Amino acid sequence: MEPAGSAAASRSPARKRVRAQKKRRTGDSGDGGEEARRARHLGVLARKPVVERCLEELVFGGSQDAEEEERLRGLGKQLDVVTGNLLKEDSSDSEVENEAKDNFPPSKKPAWVDDEDEAEEIIDMTHRYRKDMMKSDAEKKLSKEKVQRRLQEQFQRAMGGVPFWAQKDEKKARKSANDDDSDEDDELLRKTGNFVSPSETLPRGILQMKNCLDANNERPSDAKLRTVQFHPSAQVVMTAGLDQSISLFQVDGKTNPKIQSIHLESFPVYKAHFSADGEQVIATGTRSKLFYVYDMMSGNIIPVNQIRGMREKFIRKFEVSPDGAFLLLTGTSGYLHLLTMKTKELIGSMKINGKAVASAFSPDSSKIYTNSNEGEVFIWDVKSRRCLNRFTDEGCLRGTCLAVSKNGQYVACGSCSGVVNVYTHDVCLRETNPKPVKAIMNLVTAATSLTFNPTTEILAVASSAADDAVKLVETLFGFLRETV
Repeated sequence: MEPAGSAAASRSPARKRVRAQKKRRTGDSGDGGEEARRARHLGVLARKPVVERCLEELVFGGSQDAEEEERLRGLGKQLDVVTGNLLKEDSSDSEVENEAKDNFPPSKKPAWVDDEDEAEEIIDMTHRYRKDMMKSDAEKKLSKEKVQRRLQEQFQRAMGGVPFWAQKDEKKARKSANDDDSDEDDELLRKTGNFVSPSETLPRGILQMKNCLDANNERPSDAKLRTVQFHPSAQVVMTAGLDQSISLFQVDGKTNPKIQSIHLESFPVYKAHFSADGEQVIATGTRSKLFYVYDMMSGNIIPVNQIRGMREKFIRKFEVSPDGAFLLLTGTSGYLHLLTMKTKELIGSMKINGKAVASAFSPDSSKIYTNSNEGEVFIWDVKSRRCLNRFTDEGCLRGTCLAVSKNGQYVACGSCSGVVNVYTHDVCLRETNPKPVKAIMNLVTAATSLTFNPTTEILAVASSAADDAVKLVETLFGFLRETV
């Protein structure tokens, strides 16, 4: 039996020879495998984009040697040639496609289609926010498209046309090009807005009216109203009456908020009137010789107890001159007292035969017209307080009211029979028995109110003795025509 040491020694040389052979075989095959892997790697790199290869080199570091880089450059040149040919083919095809596309305008497709939009939507126009857009009672229901057009029309009227930011891109570009070409044009052509101003006259025929919210809706009067008047310059209305108060309201037709209300203790208001500048309110009582002046700027209520040189038991009727310089008080027994508006001092007094029932200033404040209960009309000069003429109102038994047009052309006289005679101003100054240009006989009760509108196109005739006794008469070319 051989010893263990000799057996181990005999086996170790054999193992070494086997390992050496394996190492030689693996070494030969390893070189070939490395070359194959390198070739595959180069092929993959060649197929990758240049940007991706650069990113890999920046992130993982450059691992190629000079030989690999040279091979990659060669493959890159080949790829450039191939891609260049492909780009040429694509460019030729794209030119043909572009020519075909030029013949057809581009069309935009909606992102989605809603079935409900296709159905015509009907909108109720009687809603309080849409009533103003109705042109007639037949338009209680309109389609959505028509309502949109109405809104656009309202917006364009308010803005004076379509603003630049609301125009389409084509119109903007065309407008900017035209503006560049028209730098030397007239200044009027470069202005925006309405060049055709709205008509200053009322339309002929039927006047369109609608009922708005009551002016004193926030504070209705507890008693009879004696005066309702608009402010001469602001959108404000004043009400005064037997409830011993004067109220001011901001008029917008929708809410009409109350501005202020003042209470006059034990003083039922018979008449109240704004001053010509709108800064004061003059108020007289039913059975009182004093009157109040309310200064709206300071908020003070000033009582005027006694006027030196004037003896009257009570004062009810008065008139304010259009220029704001005079205040005319109607006294008893046919007396008329002319005061200064600033200091409320007496300038002078005038007297007529009978009882003065109504008075009015001429538009230039140079004359005073007074109607008596005997059917006579007196014309006074303000400066000299001299009677210029006196004429008889045709067919009048007892005069009740009087009005002078704002342009000074007409003088209207009302009577207890309801007949209103309209005279021209020139005839009233010349003749003592003039013929009226028109006799209005629509009222069957006594005429108590006469008023011309600011443009002298309409004369309003009313009677407080009957309900709904209000008539509007249209004045046209020197004669009158009844419209309502």
